[in-house]
Amino acid sequence: MATKSSLTFREKAAYGLGDLGNGLMFQMAQLFLLKFYTDVLQIPAYWGGLIFLIAKFFDAFVDTGIGAIVDAQTKISPKGKFRPFILYGSVFLGLATIACFITPNFGETGRIIYAFVSYNIMGVCYSVVNIPYGSLASVMSTDSGDRTALAASRNLTGQLAALLTGAAVIPMVYFFSTPKTGYLLTVVIFATAGVISQLLCYKGTKERIVNHTPRQKGDGLKSLKGLVHNKPFLILSVFTILSIGAMFLKIGIQLYYFQYVLGQEGLVSLVSVLSAVAIIPAVVLATPLVRRIGKKNVALIGTFGFVIAETVNYFFTGHAVTSYLVVNTISYMFLGFSNTVAFAFVNDVIDYGEAQTGIRSEGIIYSGYSFVRKISQGIAGFVPGFALSMTGYVANRTQSSATLAGISAVYFLIPAVASIIAVVIFYFGYDLTDKKHDAIVASLAQQTPAEEPAPAAPVLGNPVEESL
Repeated sequence: MATKSSLTFREKAAYGLGDLGNGLMFQMAQLFLLKFYTDVLQIPAYWGGLIFLIAKFFDAFVDTGIGAIVDAQTKISPKGKFRPFILYGSVFLGLATIACFITPNFGETGRIIYAFVSYNIMGVCYSVVNIPYGSLASVMSTDSGDRTALAASRNLTGQLAALLTGAAVIPMVYFFSTPKTGYLLTVVIFATAGVISQLLCYKGTKERIVNHTPRQKGDGLKSLKGLVHNKPFLILSVFTILSIGAMFLKIGIQLYYFQYVLGQEGLVSLVSVLSAVAIIPAVVLATPLVRRIGKKNVALIGTFGFVIAETVNYFFTGHAVTSYLVVNTISYMFLGFSNTVAFAFVNDVIDYGEAQTGIRSEGIIYSGYSFVRKISQGIAGFVPGFALSMTGYVANRTQSSATLAGISAVYFLIPAVASIIAVVIFYFGYDLTDKKHDAIVASLAQQTPAEEPAPAAPVLGNPVEESL
């Protein structure tokens, strides 16, 4: 177990570039694929939602398999344990993302099958890159502040990806002669940029905590069983399904809300810009706040603030554009704090699991966390399509009052209810405080001889060091 290591600004920024690359491709699918399915690929909304649900459940199990493969490596490459997956998997992820937005000349059944297969392939490729990427932070540093800064970096770049896709995709799509051509050429541009960003992440990061303990037969199964007895992991998982699911639910339905309730489909660009701006306080203040009041309190305050804002928008301000934008921006500001510290919790849980089982299993624990995120994404992807079908949604037509009411409830009310339940569970159930985690890290450091200091990470950009 390595000692604490202070990361440079450049390495934190390089790590964030990985999530920029992930986000440029993931957000294309999360924000626009259901709309592409219903309006361009011309498949029923119910089937579009069902594809999301089934694919995310499948992805969840793929994540676990990828995590086991990562942890089962018997020889660590000079490139590292996790970074090679980013290097070699990024191109395949880019190609799979592009394939999702191709419109084949099939009948309706054939188009549904194509959508299902292509989206599942993209999900597998995403897991191959994202599971090692998420695990990478846990071997860059054991310091709580460093880990929060890495989480802040990936949250900032993830929001930047959401900003770029939200602000640019619709104008780019309609720049071309048909939406069919527009979606395809736009996704080619975004996927290419995403792959380049991931390669820069690979180049600019360094794995410092290298566990040379040989893997024993049965260690993988022991690690999986350890998750069942890892209380912080279980509580974090429930919190994630509810709170992160609420965020994905909003993303999945927002285009319909803008177009049919507010009557301004192009509003997605402005909302993306404001949401990205709203995340800045979290990026700037998350690390000092964590050091002052702890990650748990930061997560609780952020999630509860999100609940209040969503409730206000549902009952009072959500149907007028200006007031909606103000409250929604405040909502995303609070959400930024809870999202920023979410991945830092995972790295703490990895250390807790090592202390509990004697096995360091970054891949399995992170893939387990990714598993529950995929479950939340799957549910969040299914609900909009199911709700639209149940309330009589018809693509590109004036919607009924029942449909409009259903869209509003899915966009505001359901996320607020899910998030307040998450707050209660996390407040009473999660007991891995920063102080307790520091004691675990100290204990692990005493059990394992210190390693030789790793060489400095490759330099990117200006040599100025500062904290994110």
